[in-house]
Amino acid sequence: MSKQPEIDQELVAEDTAGYKVTDKKTIAEYANLDAEDDSLKKWKESLGLSTGALIGDPNDKRRVVVLELRVDVEGADPIIINLETPGALQSLRKSPIVIRERSRYQRRLRFRVQHEIITGLKYLQSLKRSGIRVDKSQEVCGSYPPNTVDKPYYEKTFAEEEAPHGMLARGTYDVTSKFVDDDGVTHLEFAWQIEIKK
Repeated sequence: MSKQPEIDQELVAEDTAGYKVTDKKTIAEYANLDAEDDSLKKWKESLGLSTGALIGDPNDKRRVVVLELRVDVEGADPIIINLETPGALQSLRKSPIVIRERSRYQRRLRFRVQHEIITGLKYLQSLKRSGIRVDKSQEVCGSYPPNTVDKPYYEKTFAEEEAPHGMLARGTYDVTSKFVDDDGVTHLEFAWQIEIKK
């Protein structure tokens, strides 16, 4: 069995040239903007900007709650990890997700936003083998209002990838996944492994 993966401390979000983060507003401030405009009011309510429809535990201070990691591998049952289960992140560090070489696979993440609007949420991923980074990616997820009873979570599906192949590509890769927003807040960071097999 391979050693447990470590968090890649050098995984940092890249800035988008020319993009400037705007001042933060509360849900109530957004809801009250142009309050006399009925069409804007309906549009804001459809986004969940009316404070009555919001979900989330007021005692849970997290703004982004990552609920589930799913890996769909061609020709195999989906691998679904409920990240809200106690010990799930520790278990994920110990048991690599096995992918056959040349298989097509796709990652999906399910998450909830609570308490306030999140702007510029990004998913960062680093892939290392024997301590050497072999890949780094950054995917912009978008901006999201808090979830509502009608829309209890968001899903992000990433581009389909093909597992590497050949004797040198087989083995265990350490993965660091990280959720960061425009304010530089890291909402979740965790280490896990992928094992490429013949």
